Amino acid sequence: MSDTPFLLPDVGEGLTEAEIVSWRVAPGDSIAINQVIVEIETAKSLVELPSPFAGTVGELLVKEGDTVAVGAPIIMVSGAASDEPAADTDVAEAVQDAAATITDEAAVGTVLVGYGTSGHAKSRRRRGGESPLVPVRPSSVPAASASPVVAKPPIRKLAKDLDVDLAEVQGTGLAGEITRDDVIRHASQASLFRNIQTPEESDEREERIPVKGVRKTIAKAMVDSAFTAPHVSLFVDVDATRTMEFVKRLKASPDFAGVKVSPLLIIAKAIIWAVRRNPTVNSEWTDEEIIVRHFVNLGVAAATPRGLIVPNVKEAQSLSLLALAQSLEQLTLTAREGRTSAAEMTGGTITITNIGVFGMDTGTPILNPGEVAIVALGTIKQKPWVVDGEVRSRYVTTVGASFDHRVVDGDVASRFVADVASVIEEPALLLD
Repeated sequence: MSDTPFLLPDVGEGLTEAEIVSWRVAPGDSIAINQVIVEIETAKSLVELPSPFAGTVGELLVKEGDTVAVGAPIIMVSGAASDEPAADTDVAEAVQDAAATITDEAAVGTVLVGYGTSGHAKSRRRRGGESPLVPVRPSSVPAASASPVVAKPPIRKLAKDLDVDLAEVQGTGLAGEITRDDVIRHASQASLFRNIQTPEESDEREERIPVKGVRKTIAKAMVDSAFTAPHVSLFVDVDATRTMEFVKRLKASPDFAGVKVSPLLIIAKAIIWAVRRNPTVNSEWTDEEIIVRHFVNLGVAAATPRGLIVPNVKEAQSLSLLALAQSLEQLTLTAREGRTSAAEMTGGTITITNIGVFGMDTGTPILNPGEVAIVALGTIKQKPWVVDGEVRSRYVTTVGASFDHRVVDGDVASRFVADVASVIEEPALLLD
């Protein structure tokens, strides 16, 4: 029987290439339909590719670390003639499902802390039944039977990048799972023994990082945005004391037990409220027309080990405060694990960037391509503030925002920022 090539599929993200992160099979291995054979990194996410047919691995045509064009052969499979290969659209659908699902949760047989049952993405179904390419893993299988090391693919990649042997790392997660902190801690400890450099090592005074994947995509998007949309930025200092008090009450509420609550939640609600009063900031410029959206897909800029990404919460305007808190937490956790799906990265209408977590007071954020407004939340800290003619200690922050001046005029931009600030000063306005 002849060898059959498996071509790198179009994963439905509008991308043209992907990097081979790690092979899960070797020449001579027998593989089954739906078995994960390789992990790839696109410009947006880490994705496990399932095999569309069964057979024996003949040859790995590309090496780990290689960047491959969509449609190029990456592996040869022998004995696959009797199994009809799945259509390209089915492969893409399976890949998207794999990217949107935290597959290791199923392998461990438990739900990771902070994700909750709502964190499991639902796989799409084909007409007439389930997609034949979505791997099904029984939750009763213990973690140890799958692998002696329990770690998600992004954690394995981090360990590889830091030259850490996962077999030597003590996992502190559920079921002994190795976390990102475990790997970084182990790498830091190991570095203590490498401080005495040899003459050859001390000559390495610079590092060269290939521009590819997320970093390449970020660079292009930022350049396109900065030199296409005429940016205008506004800033205002805000008394956030009542927001901090509100956050404290929410944390103590039984309804929010187990849910991460931070000022970002209130700012997100403030943006949604202000968008309703100033809909132009929730638009898109197309040269031929301005498209004003009457829904909010709220993007949240997330700094991850793979670079800056901006996933978004779909239909955020229809979510309760609790549902929005859960969505923001899930979005953040998924981004940090490198499991953000293509769907979560597209369709955003307005973005918030929380630079306050880095101790910054304000900044001039660049617009996310396709949007006309972005809000920057600065750090919240106690400062002297005049209240009713008296100087008092209050929690103060700075709200900054950038706009596409082709769409948003100065008066609209000013009203929008003022509305966001008013909710931060008095969260009770959200009851309107």
